[in-house]
Amino acid sequence: MNQLSDTHNSRAAMQMRVADIQSRMAQACLRVGRDPAEVTLLPVSKTFGEAEIRDAVSLGFKRFGENRTQEIAQKGPLLADCGIEWVIIGHLQTNKAKEVARWASEVQSLDRMDLAEALDRRLQMEGRVIDVLVQVKTSPEETKSGLEPSQLADFLKALSVFSTLRVKGLMTMAILSEDKEAVRACFRQLRQLRDDTAALNIPNVSLERLSMGMSGDFEIAIEEGSTEIRVGTAIFGSR
Repeated sequence: MNQLSDTHNSRAAMQMRVADIQSRMAQACLRVGRDPAEVTLLPVSKTFGEAEIRDAVSLGFKRFGENRTQEIAQKGPLLADCGIEWVIIGHLQTNKAKEVARWASEVQSLDRMDLAEALDRRLQMEGRVIDVLVQVKTSPEETKSGLEPSQLADFLKALSVFSTLRVKGLMTMAILSEDKEAVRACFRQLRQLRDDTAALNIPNVSLERLSMGMSGDFEIAIEEGSTEIRVGTAIFGSR
């Protein structure tokens, strides 16, 4: 009985946190005249276990973001009955392409041609096609990954030849700073870059999606045009 009660309590607490996030998302949209339906919430389940993910599935979530392919390989079989779509949001080494091709439905951190080639080879072997977002570096921090903005157009043109990679948009991580204007500048740069690049009409490339904003800065990201925010702690609680 106690276990059932604990399960109910944890799910109820998560439901309240999600409702709070969705309310804040809606308010951010209204401040800039956007439709809240334009913005998706992607739960980031890295380091969280089967029980927490099942709670989130029970609240209607089907897509989950993970940083490491090893975690997806471990959690995937345990949660096979949930119909989850796994999204890679962390920096990827080319030697992880096999796991990505087998488990992931989307990669939001594509930033190098050697990675694109490795993914394409493995996806062809698996007979699969996945969505990808190109990660762009808009923060001056050396710890942040991503393609340099000046390289984006040429990179997207090169990606258009890979039939296994459906380019759907761009992703970025803002600077970790208390200066909200510095954070906002990162998101604004990605939106402007998307607008400028979309005008080139590169074949087989869609730039409708902008994945930007996390637990600490998603409201600013939404105000600057994000179509998907990646939230872990604010949904699942502290790690």
